[in-house]
Amino acid sequence: MDDTPSSHEALPDQSLLDTTAYGSGPDDSVSDASENAAITRHTVTINGVTIPYTAEAGHLVTTDQYSAQPSAKIFYVAFTADTNKPPTRPVTFFYNGGPGSSSVFLLLGSFGPRRIRTSMPFFTPPAPYMMDDNQDSLIDQTDLVFINPVGTGYSAAITPGKNKDFWGVDEDARSIKQFIKRYLTVYNRWNSPKFLFGESYGTPRTCVLTWMLHEDGVDLNGIVLQSSILDYSQSSNAVGLLPTFAADAWFHNKVATSPSPTDLPNFMKTVESFAVGPYASALGTFPKVNAGTLRTLSQFVGIPPIVLKYWKLDVSTGFGTVFLTSLLQDDGVAVGSYDGRVTAQDTGIAGSVDPNSGGNDPTMTAVGGVYTAMWNVYLNDELQFTATSPFMDLNDQAFLNWNFGHIDPTGAQKGGIGSLYTAGDLAASMALNPYLKVFSANGYYDAVTPFFQTILNFRNMPLKSQHARPNLTIENYPSGHMVYLDNNSRSMMKADLVKFYEAATAHSFARAELQAQGEARHMGLTEYSRRISRTPY
Repeated sequence: MDDTPSSHEALPDQSLLDTTAYGSGPDDSVSDASENAAITRHTVTINGVTIPYTAEAGHLVTTDQYSAQPSAKIFYVAFTADTNKPPTRPVTFFYNGGPGSSSVFLLLGSFGPRRIRTSMPFFTPPAPYMMDDNQDSLIDQTDLVFINPVGTGYSAAITPGKNKDFWGVDEDARSIKQFIKRYLTVYNRWNSPKFLFGESYGTPRTCVLTWMLHEDGVDLNGIVLQSSILDYSQSSNAVGLLPTFAADAWFHNKVATSPSPTDLPNFMKTVESFAVGPYASALGTFPKVNAGTLRTLSQFVGIPPIVLKYWKLDVSTGFGTVFLTSLLQDDGVAVGSYDGRVTAQDTGIAGSVDPNSGGNDPTMTAVGGVYTAMWNVYLNDELQFTATSPFMDLNDQAFLNWNFGHIDPTGAQKGGIGSLYTAGDLAASMALNPYLKVFSANGYYDAVTPFFQTILNFRNMPLKSQHARPNLTIENYPSGHMVYLDNNSRSMMKADLVKFYEAATAHSFARAELQAQGEARHMGLTEYSRRISRTPY
């Protein structure tokens, strides 16, 4: 059979009204263990090719691995291209981070078939908002499954369990693992190339999950780590953060070098070398300061030398908030930590609003309204899923009750809210699965998970295998934490991901060729030639 899209036969859409009460508190749970979904059919045109696809929004029930009893009811949204060969088509599982975030941010902003229209890096004006067909959707490469962990979206523990039973590094990864295995069974996708796509806290989740899946015999083709935080102990490392702040200064015309840099990637390479060299040395010898190093630092970040001395040269002071509120202080605005291109008023009452776990960061406030409104519109009108419970997009209770303990593949404790380390899990998976491809995507303007610190974490992870290192690809984009909200960056990332998916599935074709060669040797070239001449392609 070929892999061309099959026609949308007049199959009726199937709407769903869900009246189950999905509580999102730590002690909440549900007794209902049914699996239902709204099913709708759509088309999207990408690069001139029309792709019919089916959307499903609903729940699958996971079970305890040992007792086989229902443990959680997980809300998901899946987009499946209507092709003749779905079992061997790639499938990618998406999730955001937090911990405590639903997957709505990736679903509506990144590579789904529909996406919101924003004004990034500016504030998106209030309603009416717009949604567009997504020309950068990955539906032309892979089927897409967006997962909402327990306590987010409409996902909840099943009685007698409670939501908080799933709120931990290892507990959460085990739950997502069980969901993926359930999905593979229900939709007959065990033989599909499999990918994970995690953002922010979703990147340590991916590292742990990849290893757990491997232990269960589910080896992945590839994983995408967007805006990574793989070593919490280095999250405020000034050396790793410096290039991001230099990028912010560059965007806001505060870089004072002569000549002024015109190319951001090349400027970043210069700052990276300075960060690991003279700047790292200066931090170690302070208060002795080389005048040239201090001058260069000042020119790169747009902060006067005397102020940098007060900061002890540490640009991460106050977890970076001092820099973010100082760079454009004369203009009365603060710079966003999630995206340094975004600014917001930092005077009067606006400067005194509690950030609430980043909820009032300029970047998040710039897009909060469009996400909230259009998710409700999209889910109810287009996906035809309606629930009587409120949708939990960000659950602060999950974060506050999260168990950051983590046992890595060696049996060592690598957890802690300020010391969680999961690069070792990734290294173990890459070492044992020589075909596992890893794509790291980062935004230059992201101070929450700085791109250069991610590079340093990869350099330092315990991966000695010579065959595995080349499987890691790192790409940085002129965007923030949510790389895909920048239109140009999203398009560039899509092009890079197409190459990534091709590379991550290429071994399947190589294996088929080797098998064919072996068959030829076994039965003789004449008979083999006769047989392949009858084989349709």
